[in-house]
Amino acid sequence: MFYGEYRYRVDKKGRLVIPSKFRNLLSKKKLIITRGLEKCLFLFAEENWRKQEEKLRNMPFTKGSPRAFSRLFFSGAALCIPDRQGRIVIPSHLLAFAQIKEKIVLIGVSDRIEVWSEKNWDGYLRSSLASFEEIAEKLVTQGEEK
Repeated sequence: MFYGEYRYRVDKKGRLVIPSKFRNLLSKKKLIITRGLEKCLFLFAEENWRKQEEKLRNMPFTKGSPRAFSRLFFSGAALCIPDRQGRIVIPSHLLAFAQIKEKIVLIGVSDRIEVWSEKNWDGYLRSSLASFEEIAEKLVTQGEEK
């Protein structure tokens, strides 16, 4: 599982170095990168991607929201195979979507890695930390209602 926060730079060719702690978990696996939420990118190991794919495949395509989400999620996806230095190339349409120019933050979120522009992550972190306890309380309360 992926945990932690790592700050890096994307080079002029759109390449990103996968942190060594994440590389050790991935060990020569195929990766899939796609549009995420809140202007970040989601990076999945192939087996975790397949799990997400299955969940979305089981949603009714006759309903607008699942159909729209699936379109955006899958149309933005790209296969990435790390090179010997542990780098992947992020397609230009995904760099533009996430507003990534150079400085980035990679965060481990259990079954996926999120790739953020440093500016967007710092803003998200600042605004979310203020409500962290409130969010935790709501989630715990929801879990107790079951």
